[in-house]
Amino acid sequence: MPTHQESTLAFLDLCRERTLATLDAIEKLPNAQEVLGWRPGPGRAHIAWQLMHVGITEELFATERFKGTQPARADLVPRFKGGSTPDDQIPTAAEIRQVLAESREHLRATIQGLSAADLETIPPALAHRNLSIGNALKIIVWHEAHHQGQAHITLNLYKATHA
Repeated sequence: MPTHQESTLAFLDLCRERTLATLDAIEKLPNAQEVLGWRPGPGRAHIAWQLMHVGITEELFATERFKGTQPARADLVPRFKGGSTPDDQIPTAAEIRQVLAESREHLRATIQGLSAADLETIPPALAHRNLSIGNALKIIVWHEAHHQGQAHITLNLYKATHA
């Protein structure tokens, strides 16, 4: 029977395949950078924000929220963390891929270092939510699926309005 960590990593891998498939589809378009920056409505997040938000959130959980350490890419955290307002500086597909890869590597290492007892621990950064590491891992899996879905529907809306 797989451990909690192994199951979580397998679910994360499945979600990442879908996220990268969406990014692959965008990169095949002749105007990929325009698509990454397209917003489905005023004040709404563009696809690049959705995908960078996935990476930055994973980085925050891998470091600051679970271990109390500083996140890599700290310069990007204010732009892409939860509650941030998407700006008009649109990252390239290559930049998005790099952040997704680096943050996943950090999250994978953090998850692999967890013990069964750690899963019941409520780290200080999640105490205000009364959220254990085990429950936070479930949310992280859902989080990527959620934002990949938003990126996917935004891509479909772009195609529908630019046919």
